[in-house]
Parts: sequence; structure tokens; C-alpha cells
Amino acid sequence: MPLRKEGTEIVDMAGRLTRLAELAVELSSDRVAEEAFNLAQRLAEGRFYVACIGQFKRGKSTLLNALVEDQILPTGVVPITTVPTVLRFGETRRARVRFAKGAWTEVAPEELTQYVSEEHNPENAKGVAGVEVFVPSPLLVDGMCLVDTPGLGSVFTGNTAATQAFVPHVDAAIVVVGADPPIAGEELALVEEVAKQVRQLVVVLNKADRTSEAERRVAVPFTRNVLEKRLGRPVGPIYEISAYARSQKRESEWDWNALVAGLHALVEESARTLVRSAGERGLRRLSEELLAVALEERDALTRPIEESERRISSMRETIAEAERSLREFGALFTAEQHHLSDLFLTRRKEFLERIHATARMEALRAVEGIRTRYGPKLRREVMGAAQRTAAACVLPWLAKEQTSAEEEYRIVAGRFVSIGNDFLRKLGESEIPELSRLPNALDSEKGFRVASHFHFEELIQVAQPASPLRYLADVFLGLVGARAVIRKDAMDFFEYLLEMNSTRVQSDLMSRVQESRGQLETEIRKLLHEVTRVAAAALDHARTARSEGAAAVAAKLATVAEAQTEIWQLSATVGRTKQGNTSDCG
Repeated sequence: MPLRKEGTEIVDMAGRLTRLAELAVELSSDRVAEEAFNLAQRLAEGRFYVACIGQFKRGKSTLLNALVEDQILPTGVVPITTVPTVLRFGETRRARVRFAKGAWTEVAPEELTQYVSEEHNPENAKGVAGVEVFVPSPLLVDGMCLVDTPGLGSVFTGNTAATQAFVPHVDAAIVVVGADPPIAGEELALVEEVAKQVRQLVVVLNKADRTSEAERRVAVPFTRNVLEKRLGRPVGPIYEISAYARSQKRESEWDWNALVAGLHALVEESARTLVRSAGERGLRRLSEELLAVALEERDALTRPIEESERRISSMRETIAEAERSLREFGALFTAEQHHLSDLFLTRRKEFLERIHATARMEALRAVEGIRTRYGPKLRREVMGAAQRTAAACVLPWLAKEQTSAEEEYRIVAGRFVSIGNDFLRKLGESEIPELSRLPNALDSEKGFRVASHFHFEELIQVAQPASPLRYLADVFLGLVGARAVIRKDAMDFFEYLLEMNSTRVQSDLMSRVQESRGQLETEIRKLLHEVTRVAAAALDHARTARSEGAAAVAAKLATVAEAQTEIWQLSATVGRTKQGNTSDCG
């Protein structure tokens, strides 16, 4: 499409969104109004959002700091990013924060930690609705906005919810993965959700300096295969980088320059398409929401207040009954969990029986191949060999087991989701019209809703005890040539690592089943309760109009009818979103 035509479409789309926001104000839907106004503004300015997504502690904030060449986003060991933070181009370095019901407030960049860190703003207790950071970065000068999202899978579930809530605003994504594990179930589910609306995915394997070449050789093809299988399309290059090394101005032997070049290409080739697509998606989504609000407003105005009150009461009773049924079916889910637990235990035993003899031989060769004579150094080296061999056995199995376990969970969760969707369908077929306008049904294909917390436990404190007596004993063993004692300790340590870490894989999988079940039940309840919220708000507005008399009710009805017609007209000619250019950046 010629740039001039595309630019005209963007201007037209911004105008439609502005008008939609004005209609939302008339219908007292403040949230839709705010979203529409904000989207219109970023279309007018040619801005598009590239969200940086991934599991907790993948190094997303460090990566974005390195890309804009400014250590402006807080980083740390504990969860830092609690709300999505937008990095935009600015002539000067500055930051601003907006709370749920307030205007933007300028803050010093050095104070960002007070608003975006888990330490100073736990689970966003301060009610921060938006954070924007302005930097004079050449990468951002043409409209790209990088978005730092809260990591998935930390113990703070509100952070994961904040990232998922931002998905509708994403125009492209940088997917940050690692090698342990390469990509977790919750990450995969989020990538799939993002990929439904955008095509440009840039996949980055971070912390290359902290992983061995052998680990990366396993992680890169595994990540590619999992992503392409789930998305049903190629994902392009996977960039191996060290954001930390780059932020420290160290020379990079990996793919940093290629990553930056790919992002510049994304701006040059797809910026206008991404902006236009964002407008189309937003206009379609917000129009649907506002039409549902208008319909509720009309119905509440045309029926007696008492009838609306009875209907809302009946609606709540019906939903309460559905919740009771869900609790009963929860017992069935518990039985399925026990079945999965037995299955995982059986597979762990089979794994250990299958690899034990070969693994022990490999560990023995590695340990006996170390010729160091000095006792303490020998202990360090043979214990390290035991750790590496055990990890080489457990980590590939972990990758396969996670994939298999997710498939097993998807089957179990699919049954439960079907039950939830049956509730939604039955409620929609009831005599309560509001329930027929339930939000979208649950996704029966979604797997684990939380990420893996597994990491290979090396037990350094066991491998290298700080005891002076142990140190002296090792010196003595080395002097008298009794190094076999140390090697035997290493083989016992290897056996323990293998048993303990394989057990931890099993425990990690069951924890993910339990947490995913909790999130699934929350999703079902959220869908059930959303309709009562909209209906109750419409009833409040109807009461106000009735208290002002028949003329006020008639005027309100006319306003609602006009708004419905105009909303439909605003969105009627919006085509299906084009996913952008076929020249992917990755």
C-alpha cells in the first residue's frame, strides 16, 4: 500500500477513535473513553508498541536499557517491574507516572523504583495506571515504543495479570527466553496469545554469557521447535545475546548487532502498517465493548426499575449456583490431579531406570579423568564434573517432560474448561438477556497458566564445604595418594543430584498443575461476574434518569439510540487487521 494512502487511513482511524471516545463519555464508560483517546493520540503521533515479554528474571529490563543505551529502567534480583513501563523517544531524559484516577505526574527517572518495583510498590498497591519513560534514543526516534512488562511466573500473581491485560495494546513483541528452562508453559501461552493479533515476533535468548555452548545448542532448537509447533509458522532467527554484557560496554561475541539491525528493519519496513493495524484492532474491540454498554443502558431505561432489580438478583443467584457447581466439579479436577501426580512419578522412575547405568558410567569417566593430585582442588573439580554430568542428564529430560506434561494437563484442563463453557452457554440461553451477552468463552487449548520455577540445584555448599577439617582431610588424602575416597564422594554426590533434581522436576510440574488450576477457576468466575457489573451500572444510570422525570428518560433513550447507530457506523468499514509485511524481523 502506498505510504500516502496508509497515512491517510491512520489519520482517519485516529479521528474515528476520538469520536468513539466522545461517545463513551456520553455513555459514562470512562474506561473505554480513556483507551480510545489514548489510542487516537498514539496513532496521530505514529507510535507503536513493541512489548518485551517473558518469564520472571529473564533480564527484560536490562535488555531494554541496553537497547536505548541508558540505565534508566530499574533492575535487580527481586521482581522489579510491577506495571508495564513504556519507553518513548524524548529530546531529554525524563519520566512520568499516572495513577488510576489522575493526570500524568512528572517524576525523576531515579525515582522510578518507587512506582515500578515490587519492593516499593508491592502488587501495584499504589494503583499506578501508567509509566512512561522518555529517552533520546535513535532506536525510538521514528515511533517505536519499547514496553517493559512484569515477568511471568514470579510469586506475585498480580504482575502476571498486568502483563496479560496489556496484550490487546501490543503491536509487536520481543520474546526473551533462556536456557533453563528454554521456554516455559506460561510464556508459550502468552506468546501464542500475542501472535494471534501480531506477526512480528523477535525471539531473544538472553544471558548467553551465563550458559554453556552445550546448553545453548539444546535451548535454541528446542525453543524454535516449540514456538513453531504452537504458532504454526516460522519464527525467524533466535538472537543469542548478553544484555548485561552489552550494558557494561563489553564487546559481544554473540548476536547483539544483528538484533539491533533487526529492530531498525522493523521500524523501516512495518511501522505504518503496525500503527494502522493497532488502530483497526482497537476500534473494533472498543466498539464492541461500547455497543454492549449501550444495549445495557437501553434495556435498563425501558423496563421498570423493580424488574431490573429482580433480574440482577436472579442473575446473581444463577451465577452463585454455577459457582457451586464449579466447586463440585473441582473435586473431579482434584482426582485428575492425583492421576497426573501418579503419572509423573511413574515417568520419573522409568527415566531413572533407563538412564542410570549409562549416566553413572559417564560420571565415572568424567571423575576418573581428572588427574589433579592436590586434594582440595581435586574435590572441587570432581564435584564439578558430577554436577555437569547430572545436569546433562536431567535438563534434556526436563525439556521433554515439560512438553509431555503440558499436553497431559491440557487434556485435563480441557474437560474442566468444557464444563465452564457449558455454564456460560446455559446462562446465555437462559431468560436473562444480559447473560446472553457474556464475554468471550474460555480457551480450551490453553495449557499451563504459570511458568516453571525449576532450576538445576547444584548444591555448591555440599560440593565445596567450608569446613577447615574437611579441607585438611582432603590435603592429607592427596598427600597419601588416597584420592579414591574423594572420587567416591563425587560419585555419591552425582547419585544424589540425579535423584534430588529429578524429584524436583516432578514437584515443579505438580505445582504448575495446581497453580494453573487456580488461575483457570479465577478466569471462569471473572467471566461469570463481568455481566452483573455492566448491568448494575446501567441500572444506576436508569435510576438517575427516572428520578429526573419522563423527559430525561426519553432524552437518554434518544442519546443511546443515536450512539448505537454511530458506533456501528464508526466500526462498520474497518477491515480485518493485516498482520503486516511478510519480511519478519524474527
